Amino acid sequence: MTRRTQDGARPRLARLKRRSEFLRAAKRGRKWATPGLVLQAYTREESDRDGAETSAPRVGFTASRKVGNAVLRNRARRRLRAVADRVLPQAAKPGTDYVLIARAETVSRPYMELVGDLEAALRHVGERRARASGRSRAREAHRRPEAGRARTGSERTRP
Repeated sequence: MTRRTQDGARPRLARLKRRSEFLRAAKRGRKWATPGLVLQAYTREESDRDGAETSAPRVGFTASRKVGNAVLRNRARRRLRAVADRVLPQAAKPGTDYVLIARAETVSRPYMELVGDLEAALRHVGERRARASGRSRAREAHRRPEAGRARTGSERTRP
């Protein structure tokens, strides 16, 4: 069940509005593409947050000219907003910026498939972060041989 405000409406997600916010998500964030959309997610640093209010998740929408003319781009952004309003209130993580990028298929893809695309992208972005942190620890352990263990040829140092 979705969260609702006291008047029965769904709460609005904070929006990304400045170009620099979109660029930061593209450059530093994680990305996952599905047939209906591309999701970029960036967990803001403490220096990016100004207060408790800004720790709320934020979302931005974009559609390039590859999607089509202005009418189609606006329709694609409206559809992405509707999908985000349905999925993100429950699934968004605090302190995270999400950018939803329309693809050519966004306009014609059935609504429920777009919902599934966003849910799948959120899962993959979250798993990738958890898996990447575990993988880096395993890689570090592999680089540092434990004391007392015989070193293989590739680990031996030359005098």
